[in-house]
Amino acid sequence: MATIDARRRLERRRALRASAIAFVSTVVVFGALGWVVVNAPGWPDVQESFFNGPIFVESAPSIVRAFLVNIRMFVVAEILVLALGLVIAVVRSLPGPIFFPLRILATVYTDIFRAIPGIVVIFMIGYGIHGLGFLDPKTDKVWYGIAALTLVYSAYVSEVYRAGIESVHPSQDAAARSLGMSRLQSLRHVVIPQAVRRVIPPLLNDFIGLQKDTVLVSFIGIVEIFRQAQIKQAASFNFTPYIVVALVFILVTIPLTRLTDLLISRDRRQAAAGGQR
Repeated sequence: MATIDARRRLERRRALRASAIAFVSTVVVFGALGWVVVNAPGWPDVQESFFNGPIFVESAPSIVRAFLVNIRMFVVAEILVLALGLVIAVVRSLPGPIFFPLRILATVYTDIFRAIPGIVVIFMIGYGIHGLGFLDPKTDKVWYGIAALTLVYSAYVSEVYRAGIESVHPSQDAAARSLGMSRLQSLRHVVIPQAVRRVIPPLLNDFIGLQKDTVLVSFIGIVEIFRQAQIKQAASFNFTPYIVVALVFILVTIPLTRLTDLLISRDRRQAAAGGQR
């Protein structure tokens, strides 16, 4: 018992020492970087152009309000991407010659929208869709931005789903089929639920990218956070509004990134625990 207590005290001391070393090294490294930056010859000009306090305070409220447009596009596009990406992945996994045309169509869709830069898709949808004559010219361009983001990211997400579907062992499908389920029933009740659980971490990574790419819709005239920063920058001849944009995305994105890392670590621990059984 005494040996166990001594070992625990030793482990606590080692943990405290490691934490202290990490803290001191972090302070030293970031302190040195900060000292180099603020003592650079051009720092006063950079500070005035990018870190102007009064302009920051004046521009922040309107920029933060404009971020609500980005949130709206992100939420709607995320729902559409989850649904469309899953449909494409399921179509690509359907066996048999009768589904060959659908598999080809899904493959072509995925290849094309993964190959074309997102900004090009946004321009094509934002400025070209009027020519079809199907939509009212007065339609809010936010919906064009949502459509373009959905087309691009559903192609990426479908590949994530497909990887999850293929990671489910074929014996799972065979067992379901032996119970009298059809291929579609097996996918719905056995394969897809397991696949979705396995791909949640990579899906979160894709949605972090989707959240950031909502600023690209500013190029078709939508006044969201980046376009509002451009307006403020043009009025003040100062780049500080862009720092506001950067801070907003940092505050929103970093927690999602840490959540993704947490889920990945949990999956690794579960896989390791399963392998030791």
